[in-house]
Amino acid sequence: MINPHPKRIGYHMSNWAFSSNITNCSTPDDLFKLLDSEFHFTLDVCANEYNFKVKKYFDEKTNGIAQSWKDNICWMNPPYGRQLPIWIEKAWLEKMINKVLTVALVPCRPDTNWFWKWCINEEIRLIKGRLRFKYGLWDGTPKEHSFGAPFPSMIVVFKP
Repeated sequence: MINPHPKRIGYHMSNWAFSSNITNCSTPDDLFKLLDSEFHFTLDVCANEYNFKVKKYFDEKTNGIAQSWKDNICWMNPPYGRQLPIWIEKAWLEKMINKVLTVALVPCRPDTNWFWKWCINEEIRLIKGRLRFKYGLWDGTPKEHSFGAPFPSMIVVFKP
């Protein structure tokens, strides 16, 4: 179990925190640094110019779903909307076909089809507490905000 919070920080949950329209959230820095020190990521497969965690990254234009992840150690914090199962399947396929190791930060939802189809046989690390995500409302200049996730999270390690 991972505890990225040395202390609990209060938060206010807005209605949009439950929305699948918020897809540009950034991984909490402490959690990423902890995992990067273990895995040494070479590619962030779901990023943009403001929230990338690895120098080499795929954004909406380069479309990580359409690219090969071969010869990389991948970090993945996918959009949590309706696209989530597509990203989970892609990580699983890259493991099976290209022998790619991918570490994914996803909602802890063992009641979903994608969990039982692609995650159940992978290494799963439960995260204690709720993460605080950063997000940007960008209109030329980044404006950073944060919110506490309204759901638990987990790390899934797709290891060949």
